[in-house]
Amino acid sequence: MTDTNNSTDTNAIADTSAAPALPDHLSADPRSPFHVAAVFEHDIGIRLNDKERSDVEEYCISEGWVKVPSGKTRDRHGRPLLMKIKGKVEAYYR
Repeated sequence: MTDTNNSTDTNAIADTSAAPALPDHLSADPRSPFHVAAVFEHDIGIRLNDKERSDVEEYCISEGWVKVPSGKTRDRHGRPLLMKIKGKVEAYYR
């Protein structure tokens, strides 16, 4: 009996450490069609032009851009206005 419990514990540990592949286009906004909730269960890092960015709301690796909030400016719905910055984008799990 203890052998089956140990194997399930090992599987549970393996499942929590397995992270899904990062998509080419990802958004932090849950209303976006590019939002993947499973990816956000893990800590994600974004590099733009070899500099780490912590304020990225959305990115696209193939097109080479990230969207970041533009200061304290808000739209009429109260969401931050996003500014698109182009460059070499790298996404990774921390």
